[in-house]
Amino acid sequence: MALSTLKDRVRAATTPTAEPTVEATVTRAADVPQQSTPDELHTSAQGEGGDVADIALNWLERYGAEFTKALPSHIDNGAFFAAVRAALPGLVRCTPASLLQALLTCARFGLVPDGRHAVIRREGKTAVFVPMAQGYVELMYRSGRVGSIHVGMVHEGDEWNYEPTAPAPLDFTHRPALTVSKKNRGEPILAYAFAWMESGARSQVIVLTREDAEEIRDQYSQAYQRAQESGAKDSFWHTDFPAMWRKSALRRLHKVVPMSAELVALLKADDAGDAGQVQVVHAPAEDAQLLAEATVAHDAAEASQDRAETSVRPLPRKRSQPKRTTRKGRRGLRR
Repeated sequence: MALSTLKDRVRAATTPTAEPTVEATVTRAADVPQQSTPDELHTSAQGEGGDVADIALNWLERYGAEFTKALPSHIDNGAFFAAVRAALPGLVRCTPASLLQALLTCARFGLVPDGRHAVIRREGKTAVFVPMAQGYVELMYRSGRVGSIHVGMVHEGDEWNYEPTAPAPLDFTHRPALTVSKKNRGEPILAYAFAWMESGARSQVIVLTREDAEEIRDQYSQAYQRAQESGAKDSFWHTDFPAMWRKSALRRLHKVVPMSAELVALLKADDAGDAGQVQVVHAPAEDAQLLAEATVAHDAAEASQDRAETSVRPLPRKRSQPKRTTRKGRRGLRR
């Protein structure tokens, strides 16, 4: 039997031995309104044994064809949809439009929201696509110019040396003390990243101290500032500082390694999510159009929510400006 909906494909990916029947799918869809608000989805899910993921999938299944179109051919659909289903219970209170745009952005970049390559994170009622360090590595490899990428942490008990003026690869060496316990290795003191090109050349080594990472966090991360000011302290900088430290070193490789257009777009989408802005506008145009259609379709369902808490901002409209002709230009035209 063909799996025609998003929910069917996710169920097949997560429970391969129990394919849902047509009757079960139709009954499930009839139980939950397609135009439900996040609070209604949560209430319905509690009434049906807390199966939040299935309730949310009933809403997302109408866009199944768009997800299939968005995913690159080299990405396994089953792995992507299984990761989506696992993430949905924590995202059910997000606005439908923000959830749709975050998932489509993730799919368009060909990253699986599995916690390693990418994460779909809830901030208030907004779903945010967050590419992780492994996601950046994946896109660097796709450029075809990078042969290998190395990202690591230097601990107090490790042997290491950094001489920026020495020729590569003698300018940086790191010998982790892997034979001793984690406690004896000490605290991390440096994060570093470098790449070997397909040509055989090696990039400059990016080295960040803890102080460097804290400066990046304080200066550039609006998500961190919001979490600080609210007292929630639940941003990734709060909950997993070492991972963000390594990711910051990896992101700075874009200054010394040839970047593909896709990787540049990922950097912009990542920054937009941190700033609380719509991310899907950095993906191909059809995704932006789909987001606009989804927002209009769910205006009625979200009308009861406080506009101050609305998570999805309207897409910017480009206005064409008439060309101004200088006096000199007008005299040239008269001639």
